Amino acid sequence: MTKQQTWSDRFETSLHPVIAVFNASIGFDIELIEYDLTGSTAHAKMLGHTGIITPEEAETLINGLAQIRQEYRDGNFNPGVDQEDVHFAVERRLTEIVGDVGKKLHTARSRNDQVGTDTRLYLRDQIQQIQGLLRDWQQALLNHAEKHIETLIPGYTHLQRAQPISLAHHLMAYCQMAQRDWERLEQIYDRTNISPLGCGALAGTTFPIDRHFSAKELGFTSVYENSLDGVSDRDFAIEFLCASSLIMVHLSRISEEMILWASQEFSFITLKDNCSTGSSIMPQKKNPDIPELVRGKTGRVFGHLQALLTIMKGLPLAYNKDLQEDKEGIFDTVNTVKGCLSAMTILLSEGLEFRTSRLEEAVNEDFSNATDVADYLASKGVPFREAYNLVGKVVKTSLAVGKLLKDLTLEEWQQLHPAFESDIYDAIAPKQVVSARNSYGGTGFEQIKIAISNLKRKMFNNGQ
Repeated sequence: MTKQQTWSDRFETSLHPVIAVFNASIGFDIELIEYDLTGSTAHAKMLGHTGIITPEEAETLINGLAQIRQEYRDGNFNPGVDQEDVHFAVERRLTEIVGDVGKKLHTARSRNDQVGTDTRLYLRDQIQQIQGLLRDWQQALLNHAEKHIETLIPGYTHLQRAQPISLAHHLMAYCQMAQRDWERLEQIYDRTNISPLGCGALAGTTFPIDRHFSAKELGFTSVYENSLDGVSDRDFAIEFLCASSLIMVHLSRISEEMILWASQEFSFITLKDNCSTGSSIMPQKKNPDIPELVRGKTGRVFGHLQALLTIMKGLPLAYNKDLQEDKEGIFDTVNTVKGCLSAMTILLSEGLEFRTSRLEEAVNEDFSNATDVADYLASKGVPFREAYNLVGKVVKTSLAVGKLLKDLTLEEWQQLHPAFESDIYDAIAPKQVVSARNSYGGTGFEQIKIAISNLKRKMFNNGQ
């Protein structure tokens, strides 16, 4: 440790070296340095604006902070563990540059409201970046959807063949999930965009500060109404981790489907070489590493959410050192979500192809049109439950003789029920089965076109 002490003369000795390392956060909160410099610059302007320091002193502080920013960007400012955290590191370097006036920067401010401000500035920026990546992901899904409106794929419930659907309809389900993810982040942005600067350690300050001035400088829409709440609130961070967990849930779900689709048993997609790997001993293999990694990384984001909830659940007001533990989870979540969104967008845009001929075979080799036979009878006046039971028997009989419904003769149909006519074959043809489901939000081709148009309008109007 350096001889210069972080704390007041209340302390006679420096920290034990092991405790100093244990206590320090500079190893990870250096991530906040640009935001700390931005927040400190606004604070210096406010101090000058209110007359707490002279305009000349404020200008000196602002110029010194700008120099530190440049030094950091040039790789010439690399504080170590002796600096404890990024906030003290900046203040000490500022004092080295501008002299004793640098010691005035912390007037009317506590590290508690300072770190809260930095975290919100950081997360506000990252939320917007993740929203941009969500838009890229949506666009990749939409591009395939628009090409595959009339491409059919088996629809599943309980991972059993249920009804044929449009591949575009399947992909659009993920587009809608991504839209909700985008909208959730937009709401969380608003609750993140509140300034705690000026709350002090917990009780405000005796200095005549102007919290609204510094909030405006930093682009915050409002300030915390309660100083205790301002320094201890991490609801916005928990909400961000919740939203991030849901993004990962959605990415993991489509990852699982891609892994299945790429298997020989499904063979619905072909993975390209630029987005897959091989085996060290089995030369024939092509592995779906990207979706597998996304599926695996989902757990670490869940873990960060659980960790922060656990940290917060027993903290008395106001600030406690436990809150230092919020940052690594937030930083890792941001990096994980951004990396997964980017990788999955590349995979969908450049790394796979849908095997349309195989998909066409798949929807013609099962009994997923059985519901349409029941609907056909119901449209002829047969009570649906009666029709449902009748078709169940038809399927059972067909399975016993190795036939599909399309293979039954008209005579066989009419032996089952006199309401069957020759148009039954059109009614159970896969494309007709899909096209006929034209209820709002359904898989009918016209409904999919409407859904794509509606979603594009939302995306263009930023969620509105």
